[in-house]
Amino acid sequence: MELHLTRPGLVAPVHVDPTGQTGPTPGQARGPRWRGLRAGWYQSVDSPSTTEQRIVEAVGALPDGCAATGWAALHWLGARWSNGLDADGRELPVPVAVGERHVVRQRAGTLVSEDWLFDDDVIVIDGLPITIPARAVTFEARTADSEITATCLIDMATYDDLVSLDELAAYTARLVARPGKVQLQRALSVASENAWSPMEVVMRRFWQLHHQRPLLCNQPIFDAAGNHLLTPDLLDLEAGVAGEYEGDVHASGRARSRDLGREEVSRRHGIEVVTMMSGAGERARFLHRLEGAYARSRGPGPRSWTIEQPGWWVDTSTVALRRALTVEQRERWLRHRRPVQNGPKIP
Repeated sequence: MELHLTRPGLVAPVHVDPTGQTGPTPGQARGPRWRGLRAGWYQSVDSPSTTEQRIVEAVGALPDGCAATGWAALHWLGARWSNGLDADGRELPVPVAVGERHVVRQRAGTLVSEDWLFDDDVIVIDGLPITIPARAVTFEARTADSEITATCLIDMATYDDLVSLDELAAYTARLVARPGKVQLQRALSVASENAWSPMEVVMRRFWQLHHQRPLLCNQPIFDAAGNHLLTPDLLDLEAGVAGEYEGDVHASGRARSRDLGREEVSRRHGIEVVTMMSGAGERARFLHRLEGAYARSRGPGPRSWTIEQPGWWVDTSTVALRRALTVEQRERWLRHRRPVQNGPKIP
């Protein structure tokens, strides 16, 4: 398809042009300065090597009516956690939705989805056709390698306020006989709109698969005077047990100092904190520490802390609440999250 990109720094694929004005001549196309994509489309080897450029090349070589979907559509919308890389840092193929009316062969670097498209599934953002966030997220969740991965994908899409759980549920109800729908529904049933990182989601699912208990995600905790004490990654409110994930970033001096301060506050107020680290075999070690935390917890007795929010606090725990914030409020209350601040407006 012919793309009319308005986002700077990107180069759309072109057809061969005998005059050399709008594309390479036949001779140039056979030379080392051009790469063949598919169906007669070519890309200059001088094009930028970026994730957005990969998406452009994958979509631009497709017939009209096709679009980027999955992580690629979310990345185009500015999603923080949709970077196009797998857990080992390798590039993921660009998922493209071609619908049931086109026959497109798989090629290196792309993942072709021939699931039919609803009439309102495709939008154009900055000149590139992409699927709406609900379609992109449900595709990723349906094709994920596990239910936990699917839950991570859903939670991280809501992190950026690109889609809400209600919107995803409504879209899922429209999907009939789609592969992976059962996994999508199960992931939706345990998803949260207030997780701040993928590993928080993993920790939550490890916890709940071991102990079927309700957990609050990033729930702010206050003292009796309304002062903010801490916001743990996870909180079992009834038991008074909190969970924290410590990745590599927490090993630095400043971050570690903040963590130690939070631990001291937790102990002072009788909140048992269990920490999960990264690495092989950590699930079993985390669950062992979790058992110890429950054994030490004081339970639902008198407490010096509360989750009742004082009047000065602004609740940002749902997509709807975050979408309602002004730009200034987002800068103040979401600066710790760094979600999409100035991404393109979705039609």
